[in-house]
Amino acid sequence: MEGVSVRKIKKICVFCGANSGKDVAFVNAAFHLGEVLGKRKIDLVYGGGKLGLMGCVLTAVAQHERQVLGIIPSAFTINNLVGETCGKEIKVATMQERLVMMMELSDAFIALPGGFGTLEELFQMISWAQLSIHNKPIGVLNINGFFNSLLSFVDHAVKQEFITPRARKILISATTADELVDKLQAFRFESDPALSKLKWSPSSSQKEKLDLTLRL
Repeated sequence: MEGVSVRKIKKICVFCGANSGKDVAFVNAAFHLGEVLGKRKIDLVYGGGKLGLMGCVLTAVAQHERQVLGIIPSAFTINNLVGETCGKEIKVATMQERLVMMMELSDAFIALPGGFGTLEELFQMISWAQLSIHNKPIGVLNINGFFNSLLSFVDHAVKQEFITPRARKILISATTADELVDKLQAFRFESDPALSKLKWSPSSSQKEKLDLTLRL
């Protein structure tokens, strides 16, 4: 990365499945991502609990004595639905509140293989970046081509002029954890001139979270 300005990333939020998936490569890659974050002295923000790939990442990060923060809706803690969070845990009332807090407390975002919840979190962060609600890098760890079809669909949407080439640059991808973190650190946000003029109203809550209501 010689000659490239590097973004300082202290905390990365990881989105991934509460299941381990069919391919053992997903589990191995999740552990390896946690090891990479730990060795680079990057703390973890995630959705709480310890199931599936989430548990793999947090275990590896914790083994390197990095901080782990789980942000979890209170509904998930009933009957220990997703297991105990390793590290600090913040309980929130809603899924939306969790995403907002993840956005505010993280410097970048990584998605591993997962289901609808993982995809929702990924695209919510991409959409908010497109709207200039945040300017933080977002990437997918494309293990064994898991995201190939998704990336092809996004490129198809660009060709059909539903996604702009500028917005397409928001979504980064790589096949290894080290490469992906390098790309996140090198990312330079390019806002849309029109969307960057949008005004978003601050919340009146004590934590001063972002109120995602657009003033039209």
